[in-house]
Amino acid sequence: MIEDKNTPRTSLSELGEFGLIRHLTKNFEIKQETTHLGIGDDAAVLDFDGKKCVLTTDLLIEGVHFDLTYMPLKHLGYKAVVVNLSDVYAMNAKATQITVSIAVSNRFPLEALEELYAGIETAAKIYNVDVVGGDTTSSTTGLLISITAVGHADQEVLTYRSGAKENDLLVVTGDLGAAYMGLQVLEREKQVFEVNPNSQPDLDQYTYLIERQLKPEARKDIAELLKALDVQPTSMIDISDGLSSEVIHLCTQSKVGANVYEEKIPLDPAVISICEEFKLNSTTVALNGGEDYELLFTIKQEDFPKIKANPNLTVIGHIVDEKSGIGLVTRANEKIALQAQGWNPIKE
Repeated sequence: MIEDKNTPRTSLSELGEFGLIRHLTKNFEIKQETTHLGIGDDAAVLDFDGKKCVLTTDLLIEGVHFDLTYMPLKHLGYKAVVVNLSDVYAMNAKATQITVSIAVSNRFPLEALEELYAGIETAAKIYNVDVVGGDTTSSTTGLLISITAVGHADQEVLTYRSGAKENDLLVVTGDLGAAYMGLQVLEREKQVFEVNPNSQPDLDQYTYLIERQLKPEARKDIAELLKALDVQPTSMIDISDGLSSEVIHLCTQSKVGANVYEEKIPLDPAVISICEEFKLNSTTVALNGGEDYELLFTIKQEDFPKIKANPNLTVIGHIVDEKSGIGLVTRANEKIALQAQGWNPIKE
C-alpha cells in the first residue's frame, strides 16, 4: 500500500483510549433486541428472557501491559483473569464464564505456557468461573492474552456508570495506590538488576505493594456485601485507570459533577511510607496510579447509616450538579479540578 503524503494523519494519543473508542464506534447501530447496552460501560449487557447477561473483554500485551522480567507467568495468568472479572463485578453482576485467547512467540516453550495456564486455572477456581473456550495462535512480537468474561444479573440490581444523582455519596472499596507503588519498586529493582545481575533485592517490606501489582484481586465480595446491607448502588465503575479517571468517567456518563475529599481517600500505611521513599505525593498516586481493581460507586444519602461502620467501604465525597464541575477538595479546603491523568494504553 502506497501512502498518500497529502492524507491527514491524526495521532491516536490525541484521542486517548476512550476518545478513540467513541470515534471508531460512533456509527455502530444496535440491531438486535437482545442487546440491552452496547459500547460505553464496563461491560456490554445482553437481555435473554429477562435475565441480563454482561460481556466484557480485555487484551494484555507484553511490553505494554506487563514485563516478564518481574512478572511470573503464573501470576500473569491469574491477573489476566482478575482484570476481566473486575469489569463484571463493576456492573454489580456475577461472573460465570471466561474464554482465553493467546498469541505466543516461539521463545516460549510448552512449560512456560503451562505456568501461564496454571495461573488462569487457579483464578477460575477461586472466582468460581468456567473456562469455556478461546483461541491460540502464533506471534512475532511476544505474548498477547485476550480474555472475555461473561456474567449475569437481574435487571433490578444491575448497575451502570450513568445512574449517579446529585447528593449521592461517592464510595470506594479497599485502599488505593498500592499497585502503582508496587510497580515502582519492581521497576527500580529491574534497573538495579540490569546494572548488577548478581544483586539480591530485599523486598520483604514491600510485600503488600508488590502483591497488589503482581496478584491483584477483584472485588467479587462487594455485590454480596451490598445485598446483605440492603444497599442498591446508583452507579458503579472499577478502578483500573486511576481514581481521577474513573470519577470523571462516572460523572460524564451520569451528567453530574463531584467533590472528592483528599483527606478521605483510603491509603494503606505502606503506600504512604513508600511514597515518602520515592518522593511522590500519595494523593497523586492514589488519584492517578491505577490497577487497584477496587470499585467506585455511588449510593443514596439515606443508605449511609447502612455502610458507615463497614471497614471495606469508604465515603470519599459526594455528587454535585454538573455545572459545579468535578473537583478535589484538598486538605487546605481548596477545590481544584480533577484531571484524568491515569493509565492511557494508547499514549505515545
